[in-house]
Amino acid sequence: MPITRRKFITTGLITAAGIAVTDAFWIEKFFIETNEFYLGTATRETDNLRLIQVSDLHLQKISYPIRQLAKKINGLQPDLIVFTGDAIDKAENLPLFNEFLGLINTNIAKAAIPGNWEYWGKVDLAALAEVYQTHNGTLLINQSIQYHFNTTTLSVTGVDDLVGGKADISTALQHYQVSDHHIILNHCPQYTEQIRALLPKEITTACILSGHTHGGQVNLFGYAPFLPPGSGKYVKGWYEDADPKLYVSRGIGTSVFPVRFGSRAEIAVFFLPQTSHRATP
Repeated sequence: MPITRRKFITTGLITAAGIAVTDAFWIEKFFIETNEFYLGTATRETDNLRLIQVSDLHLQKISYPIRQLAKKINGLQPDLIVFTGDAIDKAENLPLFNEFLGLINTNIAKAAIPGNWEYWGKVDLAALAEVYQTHNGTLLINQSIQYHFNTTTLSVTGVDDLVGGKADISTALQHYQVSDHHIILNHCPQYTEQIRALLPKEITTACILSGHTHGGQVNLFGYAPFLPPGSGKYVKGWYEDADPKLYVSRGIGTSVFPVRFGSRAEIAVFFLPQTSHRATP
């Protein structure tokens, strides 16, 4: 029996809808993309410091994809992992996050900042800091820390959340130590303008790393209709119109709606020239 034009179109639409639903509820959420970027004079041929950015985890359970994420991070053997906010969005999930960090090699240094959901979810930040500390990590709230990688130094400045906290780049830089490299962690990308305006010219910064937007979470051919407050004009990827340049991670988890469309979950790997020996605070 021949297929009518109407049946052909209907079947096509149903198939397309099924693919879109599968993509939104499964593929883009759980098949995490890894993106690599070489900063400064770093190339594939040079000895490099390796940093991994994990953003907007919104951890709800230790699922198979989460275990695979930890396995992937361990396999990449980073010198430092930076968590740019919204690791959890409610206080009762702190033990889950502790379990997740336990899946990652303890000898990998970690630096983190809070996001708006840590505040909105009434997460005890002192308890969160203790969890990070247990796993060789430091929670930075308007603070800076210096790491030593053999003969190379890296300073990390962590800014408090713009929406839920009190972002203050000037306070965060009070204890900045001159280093070979410097990066800034800033959950809400909208605060980038203030960072650029207030950052002393003598401090050379490789980049600002942000999250928060989830890349729009639902991104329709480049249009993101549901950006959260604190996003500003930023959605995802690189913004190099001024210094320091900004990278906005699409993150890993979801909030409000448990779907991703046109905005696949990601971790970003950044390479800085020098050594790749293990870091100690």
